[in-house]
Amino acid sequence: MMHEVYINGCGAFLPGAPVGNEEMEDYLGLVFGKRSRYRAVALKQNRIKTRHYAIDRTGRTLHSSAVMAAEAIRTAAGNSETTLAAIGYVATSATLGDGLVPGLASHVHAELGLREIEIANFQSVCMSALMAVKSAYLQLKAGEHRCAAVSGSEASSRYFRPGFYECVDAYRDAGEIPFAADFLRYTLSDGAGAVILETRPNARQLSLKIHWIDIRSYAHRFDACMTGGAVRSAEGWQHWSAFGDPVAAARAGAMILVQDFAMMKRMLPVWVAHYLDLIDAGRIVIDDIGYLCSHYSSHSLREEVIVLLKQAGAMIDERRWFSNLYSKGNTGAASIFIMLEELYRAGNLQRGEKILCHVPESGRCLNGFMLLEVV
Repeated sequence: MMHEVYINGCGAFLPGAPVGNEEMEDYLGLVFGKRSRYRAVALKQNRIKTRHYAIDRTGRTLHSSAVMAAEAIRTAAGNSETTLAAIGYVATSATLGDGLVPGLASHVHAELGLREIEIANFQSVCMSALMAVKSAYLQLKAGEHRCAAVSGSEASSRYFRPGFYECVDAYRDAGEIPFAADFLRYTLSDGAGAVILETRPNARQLSLKIHWIDIRSYAHRFDACMTGGAVRSAEGWQHWSAFGDPVAAARAGAMILVQDFAMMKRMLPVWVAHYLDLIDAGRIVIDDIGYLCSHYSSHSLREEVIVLLKQAGAMIDERRWFSNLYSKGNTGAASIFIMLEELYRAGNLQRGEKILCHVPESGRCLNGFMLLEVV
């Protein structure tokens, strides 16, 4: 017997107070002792006004990714009609966990203090969020478990401190870091979100029924676009572990997060084509969508996608778009969960409304959609 699956609780954990644009470098630090010349350009493109950091002004880590994920799960469970003790499956998602080994899911399980349960760890970039949700959705649908928790958490700021850049030979020679690396410092931020999934809807409050989740990889068509842990050479990609030692890898720039923006823009039509395929298949009916929760990484990309959607005659009215990018920042794998938590908490949802969730990933071109219904 196949079961219906419902999101019955949403939670979010955003560390510290909101950090405004003028305070960012007080937390991230000054690379080579000077203010970034790309900061204004990055902020103009992403239009983020505030974000949160899991570090203090000295760069000291205040919250690990595992701790933030566990807090978000606790909040989600508290906002549901079940308890932590009912959870039989935990799936975590993050771009980078707290360590290389073991996986983040093990640490989150330990932080929660739950009994022995089944866990799964998903590590990609933003799309790892929908990978984790789909794994839980299928587990519950097949009857393997009745209650699951899914989290997305990011602690990007710890990788943006000056020391990560000042040890790179090329950056030191130039006296600054390139835009491809600096842009991410002013776009990515920290936080966690989570959802509780069950095989029955809430009895006293609204639930979000999962209709389907569709994920597609286009890695066969694109090279790596957003990278960390590797550098490109004439021979191809050289991963950090292929260097003689970690110091050599760091000096070569293999420990830096970078983004190829020209390649990312070539992915936009591919992501839109995925959306159009789902419309043609009858899985998305534009007039039925009450809210579109789309995880776009910057406002400039939103504007470019809108042009493509209007050209294709497949535009969802912008009044139905929901985003908190501008106040919460780009929290990667946590973003879609943090969006859903805020949308649900606002109290405006009505039974029968459809929510289309969209998560693109530039890592090596991934794209995913999830259709929910308020019940």
